[in-house]
Amino acid sequence: MRIFVITKRTLVIIGVLLAAVITAVILLLSFLPDAAAVSGPAVTEEYEMEVLAGQRKEVPVYSVDHGEKKIALTIDAAWEDDKTPYILDTLDRYNVKATFFLCGFWVDKYPQHIKEIAAAGHEIGNHSATHPHMNQLSAAQIQKELNDLEAMMVKLTGNKTKLFRAPFGEYNDTVITTVRSMGYEVVQWDLDTVDWRPERSAQTILDAVIPKLHPGCIILSHNNGYKIKEYLEPLIQTAQEQGYTFVTVSDLLLEGDTIVDVNGVQKKA
Repeated sequence: MRIFVITKRTLVIIGVLLAAVITAVILLLSFLPDAAAVSGPAVTEEYEMEVLAGQRKEVPVYSVDHGEKKIALTIDAAWEDDKTPYILDTLDRYNVKATFFLCGFWVDKYPQHIKEIAAAGHEIGNHSATHPHMNQLSAAQIQKELNDLEAMMVKLTGNKTKLFRAPFGEYNDTVITTVRSMGYEVVQWDLDTVDWRPERSAQTILDAVIPKLHPGCIILSHNNGYKIKEYLEPLIQTAQEQGYTFVTVSDLLLEGDTIVDVNGVQKKA
């Protein structure tokens, strides 16, 4: 039997050759298209589909792409009622028409003020019957919330509402598609006074809202906002001095074919 003797020098040569082979394989693989590159078109297509699906997500109206200096003051009523007479008087003195979004339990408790709001020419919107978390409700439950409030409004004012604002500002596709199928437009806001927080001073509210005024903006206030008696009049005065006209949300919305973009801006289609 022939015996092969492997010397230390031979082992070194073998090691060098193996290292060279491994290096060559690595370099070769680096020039080949990897799995991600090979599957690139499919991955890109899937991503584009996801983006398009996101763009199709239902969005309410936050503001309006308006060519005129028109803005809307909206007032949500789901609290007490001691400041409502002041609000109505102030709006009347400055010839401002606002949109009040009313809750059913508030309407039931203060029916006379609902009549006064309507008689003054202000718009009334639907803010649900019980102020629930709408995105936790089924389509049937959403419909009931709106219909129950609607029945109360027709009984008190003789008119139906055509705008809806979701309590807590919460919504999902089911909320929006259900509400719009009932003939309402869903309205949010893009300027928030956050007047439900007691620590916010009137000046803080004015400093937060006035610099951001723009044509087509929608301002959110509350009928029992802590500082509304202090900030409402200077807000109206300053906006009017800057050339803005307050209109109801329905008068602010564009007519004809429109779209609501991903940012909630209503625009001409």
